Amino acid sequence: MNNKLIIALDVETAGEARKLFSLLGAEAGMFKIGSQLFTAAGPEFVREIVAGGGRVFLDLKFHDIPNTVAAACREAVRLGVSLFNVHAAGGSEMMRRAAKTTSETAEREGLPRPALIAVTVLTSADAGVLAEVGVAGALEEQVKLLAKLAASSGLDGVVASPHEIAPVRSVVARENFLLVTPGVRPSASAHDDQRRVMTPAAAVRAGADYIVVGRAILNAPDPLRAAHEIVAEMEHAAG
Repeated sequence: MNNKLIIALDVETAGEARKLFSLLGAEAGMFKIGSQLFTAAGPEFVREIVAGGGRVFLDLKFHDIPNTVAAACREAVRLGVSLFNVHAAGGSEMMRRAAKTTSETAEREGLPRPALIAVTVLTSADAGVLAEVGVAGALEEQVKLLAKLAASSGLDGVVASPHEIAPVRSVVARENFLLVTPGVRPSASAHDDQRRVMTPAAAVRAGADYIVVGRAILNAPDPLRAAHEIVAEMEHAAG
C-alpha cells in the first residue's frame, strides 16, 4: 500500500533532499522532484536518486511548443524517472508528440518507459483563478475536459485534486488510467496555498492511484513518523 505515497522533496538543496531520501525511503513509493530542487540541484541529482534505488516523479510540468516538449520528454526518459508530467493545457498535438517521443526513446535506447501524465488544473486554483485566464466554465468541467484530452492523446493519466477523481473517472473509462493527487493533507495539517484538499484516507477511498504529500511530512517534528502515519491511514482506508 505504501507505493501510493509520493513524498515531495520540495527543499532548497541536494543535501537536504539526500537526508530525506535516506530517512524516508522505506515509506515512499516515489519521490517527487519539482522545479525548486531541479533548478537548485539539476539532473545529476535525479540520476543520483535513481541510482540509489529511488523511484522519481519528475514534476516539471512541461508546457511549450510540441517540438520543445518532445525533446524534454526524451531527456526525462534518459534520466530514468518513473513518472513525469506535462500541462494538458498545451493541447493535443503537444501531448501526442510527448507520448510518442517517450515511447520511442525508451524502446530505441533500451530504457524503462516512464508513465507520462498531464496536469489538469492546479490545486492552488479556483474558479476565480480560471476566470482570470479566460476559462469561464466550472472548474470541474475544465478538469474533465483536460482529462479527456490527455486520455485521447495517449497519456497514461492525469494530475488532479482528489475532489476531481470521481469526475475524471466518469469521463475516462480506460483501465489503468492513473490519477495522481496533490492537495492531500492529514486532518491536522494546514492547507497552505492549496484550496482543493482532502485527507489521505479520503483520497484513497475516492480512488487515487498515488497521493503527493510534501509539507505535512517535511515540516513535521518527526518526518519519518509523519510519513508512517500517512501510510497507515491509507492502509486502514483500503481495508
